[in-house]
Amino acid sequence: MFQPLPLFVGLRYCWTREHSFFVSFITWVSFLGVAVGVAALIVILSVMNGFEGELRSRLLSLSAHATLELPRESAPRWRELLAKLHGMPQLRGAAPYLDIDAMLSHPPEMSGAVVRGIDPQAEEGLSDIGASMREGRLADLVPGSNRMVLGRMLAYQLEVGVGDTLTVMVPGRGANGSDIVPRLQEFEISGLFEVGLQEHDSVLALVNLQDAQSLRKVDGPTGLHLTFDDVMAAPRLARAAAARLGTPVTVRDWTQDNAAYFRAIRIEKSMMSIILMLIVAVAAFNIVATLVMVVTDKRTDIAILRTLGLAPRGVLAIFMTQGVLIGWIGTFLGVILGIGIALNVDVIVPAIESTFGFHIMDPDVYSIAGIPSEPHAHDVVVIVLCALLLTFTATLYPSLRAARTAPAEALRYE
Repeated sequence: MFQPLPLFVGLRYCWTREHSFFVSFITWVSFLGVAVGVAALIVILSVMNGFEGELRSRLLSLSAHATLELPRESAPRWRELLAKLHGMPQLRGAAPYLDIDAMLSHPPEMSGAVVRGIDPQAEEGLSDIGASMREGRLADLVPGSNRMVLGRMLAYQLEVGVGDTLTVMVPGRGANGSDIVPRLQEFEISGLFEVGLQEHDSVLALVNLQDAQSLRKVDGPTGLHLTFDDVMAAPRLARAAAARLGTPVTVRDWTQDNAAYFRAIRIEKSMMSIILMLIVAVAAFNIVATLVMVVTDKRTDIAILRTLGLAPRGVLAIFMTQGVLIGWIGTFLGVILGIGIALNVDVIVPAIESTFGFHIMDPDVYSIAGIPSEPHAHDVVVIVLCALLLTFTATLYPSLRAARTAPAEALRYE
């Protein structure tokens, strides 16, 4: 369809200065609209990817990529089961844990919490808890010391600090085995951590694994925490790890534990993409208006070209060339602009904040003070394809209208 003559004429119409000011203005608006829409989509999705990555890293800072929950009869053999995982490909670390639902008391305050028993040495290589410590050290959780590390928000709720003691209450059985009698144990606060997520900072308390077993009166941990080299492959690798143990275990990974968070982010990204794609759609409608006016203005030229033997598909190609060129150059400019901004958000945002004297993400309000950005090639490709498809579709009606122009009717009054 795009023969040399239609392509030449279409390009000539794009750069000619014979159009009226109004037509030229709408052409530039269409061009800039496509560029701005594509750039906005790339930047916004990159920022949302950045927030998703930041949320994922914070959620996994005190959690594992996957957990293998051991049945009660297999818990005492956890060291044997842990040894079976040594040498597994892509396994970065494994450590035991014991979760206990408890009530923490420091009169007059009380708060529910999850007391997690851990092996401090194994946990240092498994999670980012060491980097999240604000006071004290994780190594202070030695067996038999009855020391505890609290989330900063939980400590604030209980009005305690490093060096204070609090009482841990867990449900237990009475002498006859039927009555529920609370079991009490005092712990000393040896440190505080802060991840920046309420689910950890206001709920979690860490103790040594042996102290947790003594408190719960059990012989083994709840299960094993696993981390892998590739967090996105955790569901598959967790199932492979469970198969190596040779005993029934319950497998859970981070995508199941935090499914609600990431489902909400995916919905937000989808809706934001649709809303911002409307900018490109408006620009495409402007391309339609531009080409309709150009077709009306060039009716005489079309008639002469048809008289000289140009086929209707040649006329179609002329105006499709003009519309596609506007849309595709706008898309190309938008990609360059969007990727450039997305890769330099950490420089652009502070410059804007210092110039206008305000914080986009106030550190006094938000735990994430900066605006992260992660451009993904997949997102860019999808945005470009959608923009090209929209702008190409916008050229069809005006071009078909031009191809149907009757030469005799167009030249009747010339």
